[in-house]
Amino acid sequence: MPLQNCQVTVRDIEGVMHSVDVTASTLYEAVAIGLRALRENEFAGEIPDGLSQVTVTVAFPRVEHKVDMKLFNQWLARSDRSPADKTHRARVRMLLGKGAK
Repeated sequence: MPLQNCQVTVRDIEGVMHSVDVTASTLYEAVAIGLRALRENEFAGEIPDGLSQVTVTVAFPRVEHKVDMKLFNQWLARSDRSPADKTHRARVRMLLGKGAK
C-alpha cells in the first residue's frame, strides 16, 4: 500500500488532546507509529494503554478514521491467517515497540 501522511490524535490521562503527524501505509500502522511517537515525546502527557479511541486523519484526500482501541488490541492478538497477515501484524507490533509474537 502507498504511504500516506496522517495526523494521529489521542487524549492523555489529564484530558489534554495531543496530535502528531506520521507517515504510514495502513491505518493500524498510523495508530502504532503515532502512539509510540506521542509516548516518547516529553511534552505529551501520559498516554495510557487503556485508550478508548485514536483518531487518524489522512492528509490528502482528507479522511478521518476513529479506531476503537479494544478492536485494535483484538486485531493485534488475533492469529495470523496468511503470510501477508503475519508480516503486517508483526510490523505493527514492532512499530509499537512490542516485538513480534
